[in-house]
Amino acid sequence: MQEFQPIKEGKVREIYDNGDSLIMVATDRISAFDVILKNKVTNKGKVLTQMSKFWFDYTRDVLPNHMLSVDTKDMPEFFQQPQFEGKCMKCRKLTMLPIECIVRGYITGSGWASYQKTGKVCGIQLPEGLKESEKLPEPIYTPSTKAEIGDHDENISYEQSITVLEKQFPGHGEEYATKLRDYTIALYKKCAAYALSRGIIIADTKFEFGLDENGNVVLGDEMLTPDSSRFWPLEGYEAGHGQPSFDKQFVRNWLKANPDSNYDLPQDVIDKTIEKYLEAYEMLTGKKL
Repeated sequence: MQEFQPIKEGKVREIYDNGDSLIMVATDRISAFDVILKNKVTNKGKVLTQMSKFWFDYTRDVLPNHMLSVDTKDMPEFFQQPQFEGKCMKCRKLTMLPIECIVRGYITGSGWASYQKTGKVCGIQLPEGLKESEKLPEPIYTPSTKAEIGDHDENISYEQSITVLEKQFPGHGEEYATKLRDYTIALYKKCAAYALSRGIIIADTKFEFGLDENGNVVLGDEMLTPDSSRFWPLEGYEAGHGQPSFDKQFVRNWLKANPDSNYDLPQDVIDKTIEKYLEAYEMLTGKKL
């Protein structure tokens, strides 16, 4: 059996070269504040992969994405081992665009902190008098640059995103920046409306896009998982304070409350985290993992 080594390791994902395609494996690692924690969260990789698959299928009418298969039978024998089952996605190779495409439909987190100081989020002026966790009149697009592991992503304006893209793709900066913004908002609106019908508020999320061999913009990476999004239960939602969530916020809150933890989580926090991930998966897809 041919052995494979990852060509790229992210905080959670490992990417393997499979000739004309890539195999993307979502591990059970968990990261917070740009640090990989010492614990593994059982089945987390499966939730991420299967949830991305669900959304990729759901949004094919908006734009194409990079997913080819999540069935390990379609992959080399190496990936047909138990530790990879359900966690692998075979993907088209894309030239990734150097922008994290963040969209916010509700005001929370760093956006709320910034609004309290300046009335703006990432330079975008918002109406006065918004409360924490309130729904914004319209979703806002707040791109950031992609940082290397260990560095923090940097928020940029839409105008700055044109410059970043122009530098790498001369003559296409504005075209790609506009597409990224418009696709990001369109994907968010479609998926947020669906999620709401299933009892989940998508407060914010991030997408990543790449170019195929013909220069078309294609959706890549992961999509609307609890790692890349903030999911809140619709039941009990009210603006004016922070919301309980289905995502890593639970871990972040624990780490903030325990600054001496050295990024080592107690078992009950791990158990509650995977419980939240599974609950979100089942609510959104209507199936058990």
